[in-house]
Amino acid sequence: MPRLQPVRVSQSRKLREMQSPETRGRLASVGSGGLPALGGRLTFLFGLLLAVSALTGWYSRNGIGPTVSVIGWNTGTIGKAVLFLGLVTVLVVVLRELGVEMPAAVPESLVAIVLGSIATVLVLVRIVSIPDTFFDASRGIGIWLSLVCAIGIIAAGLLEASEEL
Repeated sequence: MPRLQPVRVSQSRKLREMQSPETRGRLASVGSGGLPALGGRLTFLFGLLLAVSALTGWYSRNGIGPTVSVIGWNTGTIGKAVLFLGLVTVLVVVLRELGVEMPAAVPESLVAIVLGSIATVLVLVRIVSIPDTFFDASRGIGIWLSLVCAIGIIAAGLLEASEEL
C-alpha cells in the first residue's frame, strides 16, 4: 500500500479557503483598523456615550445649600428612552460584528440614522421643555453631551451609508 505524503499549505491559503466568499472582504475592511470601519466604530462609540450620558446630570440647581443635580434617568420616560436608544445602537453594532446580519431591506446605516434621529428629537424636547418638577433648574452638561452623541450617531450612520456605496 503506498504511503501518502503530507502536503504543506501556506497559512494564508488556509485562511482564504476557510472564509466564505461573502465574508472575505468584510473581515478585511472591518477588522483591519482602516478607514472603512470608521462608521461602525463611531456608531458604537456614540451609542455607548449616549447611554452613559443619560446617567449624567441633565439639570442642576444652585441655591441655598448644596448643589442638586438631576440625571437623565430621573427626568421621566424621555430620559429612559434615550438610555435604551443608546443601548440598542450599541447592540446593533455588536450583533453585526458577531455575524448577525440585518435583512437586506434594512441596512445597518439606516437603523443608526433612525435611532440617532429619534434620540436627537427626544433630547431636544428635554432641552426646550424642562419638566415642571425641576422648573428653577438650569441645564447641565449631560443633556448637551446627549445631544452631541445623538447627532454623532446620525453622522456615523451617514458615514456607514457612504461606505456601503
